[in-house]
Amino acid sequence: MNLEGRAGIVTGAGRGIGRAVALLLAKEGASVVVNDPGVGRGGEPTEEKPADAVVEEISAFQGRASANYSSVADYASAGRMVAQCVDTYGKIDFVVNVAGMLRERMIWNMTEEDFDQVLSVHLKGHWNMCHHAVKLMRAARYGRIVNFSSDAFKGSVGQCNYAAAKAGIIGLTRTIANEAGRYGITANAMCPMAATRMTVNDAVIAGWKRRLERGLLTQAQYESRMAMPGPEYVAPMVAYLCSEASRDVNGQLFHAERSMIHTYRYGEEARAVYKFTDDGMFSVDELVETIPSSLMAGIPNVAPPDEA
Repeated sequence: MNLEGRAGIVTGAGRGIGRAVALLLAKEGASVVVNDPGVGRGGEPTEEKPADAVVEEISAFQGRASANYSSVADYASAGRMVAQCVDTYGKIDFVVNVAGMLRERMIWNMTEEDFDQVLSVHLKGHWNMCHHAVKLMRAARYGRIVNFSSDAFKGSVGQCNYAAAKAGIIGLTRTIANEAGRYGITANAMCPMAATRMTVNDAVIAGWKRRLERGLLTQAQYESRMAMPGPEYVAPMVAYLCSEASRDVNGQLFHAERSMIHTYRYGEEARAVYKFTDDGMFSVDELVETIPSSLMAGIPNVAPPDEA
């Protein structure tokens, strides 16, 4: 078992990807705090306690787990969650931040609350957990952080709050990697593709159909989304990133789904134009003349105006 003797937290672990990750980490020998407040897809309160069910599943194969029902969006609660791990298992070796929610609307229909709530759970929630955990990991000179971003960081129609949060998580992760790497702490981010209640439901499928009809999705893209694999295909890469074997993997961004794991060239320079005369400053007229045939050559408008 690759995580024998390790202990840590998986947030949002009551369902979907978080559940799959918590189960596999426990099977690999780790002691796991299973966090899930039991809220709905949009963060609405419910009476459910899915964390208990996951703890029962882990206990059934003699794994070690305990439940936590706090919201990662609350700074103090995140600190108590980290303390629970240390008090229960004697240390904290890893944090896997999966917890999230969705409030999907076009930017002109999105409310301030929609934006703030999604940023609070995703981006601030990741920061809360990392902040409290890294302080202890730094003292122990060992730690593994796996933060969940999304391909939505590239831009996602109807999800400007979610896309902004997921792009922010990448920046947060890479910064933690640079700050904490010398203390034996790694921080990496995951962009999964998996069918969960967050990614596939009746409303989401209806949206895909509308985009297919408008030509915003190809038939192949639509069929690929409809055949989206389960979260169990994402969990092995997370377990690897939590293990000792990944000690030199730091500050990276990965995509995982069935049959494929890939990295991204995130933030690298793609094309450039130079001006070596005078003081090196481009005039606006020069840019009007130069940009279309250089930096933007062959690159289409991601959403051209509707001419109808």
